[in-house]
Amino acid sequence: MIKTKIKIGLLPMRRNTTDRPRKTFLTWYSAEQRGKRFVEYIEKNFSSEKISFVDSKGIGIKDLVFDDESAEKIIERFKKEKVDAIVIINCNFGNEEVAADITKSLDKPVLLWAPLDDEYYESGMRLTDSQCGLFAVSKQMQRFHIPFSHLPCCEVKSEEFKQGFESFARVVCMVKDFKGLRIGQVGLRPEPFYSVIWNEGELMEKFGVKIIPINFAVIEKKMKQVIEENPPEKQEIADYILKNYQLDDLTPQYIDCMASYTVMYKRLFEEYKLDAVSAECWTATPIAFDGFFPCTVYGILNDLGYLVSCESDMHALLTMVLLNSATFGEGKPLFGEFTVRHPENKNAELLWHCGPFPLSQKAKSGVDSTARLVNQRSWFRAKDGEYTVARIDRENGEYMILPLNAKTTVGPQTHGTYIWAEFENLQKIEDRLLDGPYVHHFVEILGDYRKEIEEFCKYFPNLKVDKSID
Repeated sequence: MIKTKIKIGLLPMRRNTTDRPRKTFLTWYSAEQRGKRFVEYIEKNFSSEKISFVDSKGIGIKDLVFDDESAEKIIERFKKEKVDAIVIINCNFGNEEVAADITKSLDKPVLLWAPLDDEYYESGMRLTDSQCGLFAVSKQMQRFHIPFSHLPCCEVKSEEFKQGFESFARVVCMVKDFKGLRIGQVGLRPEPFYSVIWNEGELMEKFGVKIIPINFAVIEKKMKQVIEENPPEKQEIADYILKNYQLDDLTPQYIDCMASYTVMYKRLFEEYKLDAVSAECWTATPIAFDGFFPCTVYGILNDLGYLVSCESDMHALLTMVLLNSATFGEGKPLFGEFTVRHPENKNAELLWHCGPFPLSQKAKSGVDSTARLVNQRSWFRAKDGEYTVARIDRENGEYMILPLNAKTTVGPQTHGTYIWAEFENLQKIEDRLLDGPYVHHFVEILGDYRKEIEEFCKYFPNLKVDKSID
């Protein structure tokens, strides 16, 4: 399953200067007081079950890193604690000499921040040049080809800092989850779907993605084991389905199969240590299991934290992982494809699929908000709101991601799981999709994470952000 917890190393730094009297320029004292205050505030206000911190207490002078010796010690601590990212805090000017050495050694996402220089004296003195040092530090990062993110100069208690820090934390989660992905490949793509062809070797070379093939003989064997064992968990899932969906006359005969398939997939994730699965759905599955379709099961698994993409679409699955991580796993990605234009609104599109949306994302009201199972497939409209709509795809060995923004709008009721999404310029999007490299399958998640996607791509240079719709 996808990991959704991160550990951030806090790195307060000062200029390596001689000590000077208080209330003069770039003093040790002012940097030490600022460093202590900033670290304490960040740890107190941003620690959660998702985010923890490692600080520099006991390293350098008064916990500030400023020379080669203190740099070596913080590298050792951060490696031992397995931090997922580093936040460099310029407590006065910072330290360009060792900042790149530390970040290069750790090879983790980096956030540069210079607190607002806000202390001035009648004598003409100021205590800090934090912003000035930011440019020097960033220059060193560029020389070492170290990707980094940065915040505007601002007060640590400001809303600007809060939004920027939380956005960076989301990016860190995305980077952590994407590195070393283990993806199960269940079955083959549907025969006519040339559009979802992908390159396993490239994914390993460019992104470190490991594909674990699982043929359908294994699926049939494991499914048989679950049916024979009849574990209590299977009945719990069956009860969940019966409680939360209105069933048509065709579906009841498949409830046991749906519950068994859910348990089987959970075991598959655990046995093969998978982060996500790219699966076939409407070809081999109904042949192997007497007309059973897994659409709703994929939605149930999504709600449980197990990501499965439909129709063997590996690139859509990678996008699902990315958007899921942008929310620390709290949001649930939808597999909704560009299907038909709105009959009246020229900028609205039906983002639809036959039934894999997770039930937690069902709309709260409206005639199409009731969750139904029609021949095993979920029928309901998803929640209203603002969505990130995105897809990773490739052409000629080049990988791109197209991040879009849409808001739900009113549209005709239809079957399956869906939303009607309104874009700023749908024709421009249609033109881009037709020009390639994209296909109609896209992934949606509540919230606007376009900024986080762009920052993420800094740390995966083989994935370019498509800004053609801007």
